Amino acid sequence: MKNTLWKTLISFLVFGFMNVQAASIPASSAQATPEKDVVTFYVTRHGKTLFNTAHRAQGWSDTPLTAAGVSVAEDLGRGLKGIPFTAAWSSDSGRARQTAEIVLMSVGQALPVKEDERLRETFFGPYEGEHESVMWEPVAKKLGYADFTAVMQALSKGQITLKTMMNTLAAVDPTHTTENAEQVKTRMQAALHDIAKKTLAEGGGNVLIVSHGMAIMAMLEGMTPEENLRAPLQNASVTVITYKDGKFTVGKIGDMQFVEKGKLKN
Repeated sequence: MKNTLWKTLISFLVFGFMNVQAASIPASSAQATPEKDVVTFYVTRHGKTLFNTAHRAQGWSDTPLTAAGVSVAEDLGRGLKGIPFTAAWSSDSGRARQTAEIVLMSVGQALPVKEDERLRETFFGPYEGEHESVMWEPVAKKLGYADFTAVMQALSKGQITLKTMMNTLAAVDPTHTTENAEQVKTRMQAALHDIAKKTLAEGGGNVLIVSHGMAIMAMLEGMTPEENLRAPLQNASVTVITYKDGKFTVGKIGDMQFVEKGKLKN
């Protein structure tokens, strides 16, 4: 009888210990284990800035993150915990660099933030710093819409595309310095390819990229169906892109699940 009780107790302790050990390994960490022949990009838009708040055009011009921008970057970092990053990149704009640094601090990973100017936002030429209604008003007129509000409603309904908006803005710019969609797409995709190849050469893994809303959408052109490129990206939203065998595969675009997850951990 005693022997039977001892065996039962020992079995309970052994298997109980094994179960506790297994449960202590976060599922997200197991799922995020990098593969040597795959690069997984977590491409995010920077946190909210002063110009975002004032509804002013912010391409190559730059303003710092607001308190809300810092907060959402911290939420994103907490939501990304458990994903081991091998590298972090941003554009050379201060708002992107600042966001990347805050995210990494919240994630708890001490990685240097590498910069690539090709990851910049669209250059808006003479419209830099203008109120968005002033910038998009001539685009609305050119496309046959009454005003800024009408053209934005058409965009949200999928009646026109962001690509059309960008190309029309470049066309109506009297200085001919505003970038069109193809120019932004070309430099953004070139940067993504180069970072992918560099990461693969170093063993693959997960890469954080902080860039800009319109630029990210332009980059995705041709990589995903056009109907996926209609809704604007929110600050700190994440688009996951995998690179394997020379091909990019786009997951959910503008995903806010990591930010929401991070808020719950705050």
